[in-house]
Amino acid sequence: MMVHRVLDRLIPASGLEGQEWEVHVIDDKEQMNAFVIPGGKVFVFSGLLPICNGEDGLATVLGHEIAHNVAHHAAENYSRLSLVLPLAYLVSFIYDVSGNLTFTLLDYAYNKPGSRKQESEADYIGLMMMAQSLFDPEAAVELWQRMEKANQVSIPQFLSTHPSNHNRIAKIQEWLPKARMIAEQSKDEYGRLL
Repeated sequence: MMVHRVLDRLIPASGLEGQEWEVHVIDDKEQMNAFVIPGGKVFVFSGLLPICNGEDGLATVLGHEIAHNVAHHAAENYSRLSLVLPLAYLVSFIYDVSGNLTFTLLDYAYNKPGSRKQESEADYIGLMMMAQSLFDPEAAVELWQRMEKANQVSIPQFLSTHPSNHNRIAKIQEWLPKARMIAEQSKDEYGRLL
């Protein structure tokens, strides 16, 4: 299965080889998504596979999702919340008993920008992992271009937890020279192993 093949090539570049990785493909052709939870559980919705258009596109997505684990984003989120929530409760108690305004402001001023930063970090780490694993890093740009076309409704970035596809593409294009260099180094290392 393609998801297993891609994962088997990405994991050594992640530094997370010690985990027991499990792959679950969810049969939902409408959902174009994937996620990886701490502990090596990988979930891919079948609707994502046509958008990936092959192993290189899938490596873009899985590299990104694995990168969240590499960067410990789940733990970072919990840590961040433990600092902010008590303050939010205090402000809510003093100024806004319902808490709606406080938590809405917290979401737009703190959570969404932090999440977008993590998403960009995962894009970068994932791109470097896929290049090291000898997937074509150019495929990352092509994947996000296809995603941009497939998304029928695009919300403004400031309302989202993710960067816009347009901004993602621009950042990935900035990082491509480094990814190409890593891919070339990996090809040289692979050649020496043969």
